[in-house]
Amino acid sequence: MTRISFEFFPPKTEKAEAKLWDAIERLAPIVPDFVSVTYGAGGSTRDRTHACVKRLIEQTDLHPAAHLTCVAASKADVDEVIDEYAAIGVKHIVALRGDMPDMGAFSPHADGYSGSVELVGALAKRGGFDITVSAYPEKHPESASIADDIDLLKAKIDSGATRAITQFVFDTEAHLRYRDALAAANVSIPVIPGIMPTTNFVGAKRMALATGASVPAWLEAHYRGLEDDADTRKYIAASVAVDQCRKLIEEGFEDLHFYTLNQADLTFAVCRILGLGTQTDVA
Repeated sequence: MTRISFEFFPPKTEKAEAKLWDAIERLAPIVPDFVSVTYGAGGSTRDRTHACVKRLIEQTDLHPAAHLTCVAASKADVDEVIDEYAAIGVKHIVALRGDMPDMGAFSPHADGYSGSVELVGALAKRGGFDITVSAYPEKHPESASIADDIDLLKAKIDSGATRAITQFVFDTEAHLRYRDALAAANVSIPVIPGIMPTTNFVGAKRMALATGASVPAWLEAHYRGLEDDADTRKYIAASVAVDQCRKLIEEGFEDLHFYTLNQADLTFAVCRILGLGTQTDVA
């Protein structure tokens, strides 16, 4: 049976908060393996991430994975966040280097962790957490090569990471090539493909360019001329995501991670079509 997980981001306004919890309520019957909550650039959403994770623990049966970054923060500040997570019952952390507040080139804090490898090591030494890290099928934009990127992933594994989630990928063949490259490099932890169903192709393309994910010409052609046709974009987005997930499942992937963008309907529809999750109680 395919295990699934969902990513949410903490809301900035009361309206956004209501939308988020509507999305969580809609997707909860799918019974995901876990749900992750992001942590903004430079730790900018620290309090909101904490509040969201705390509510998930206290008011739902879901298993939250709290994101944590070490950028623009001292070790003392990061350790304080770790203590706060532990105090509210967090058992799973997604440990990331993170982006600079100005989205510029990474520069370690003078008194901070040097990057994701050291952060993972600190979490593993402390104990009590399942540690997930990031992975990049088309390599991180700052990496010199895919081989260097895989070496970094292996260093995170050696430091204590037990699972990885990939950056979203539109070209499914990239997931397959990455799987084969990881096998050749003797990487044995679960590496979960990231899926991003979205009707906002312009926004998705912008995110893809920023993260190094390729945008296939066939995908761009699907959306061309549909800027004012939200309904057709929705059908296309569902079809593309379903096709991608089916291919990955056929290829033996046992886990899928959905970047929901706090919008439940599209992800819910994809899961329903694929028969993913426990859905017998869903109307």
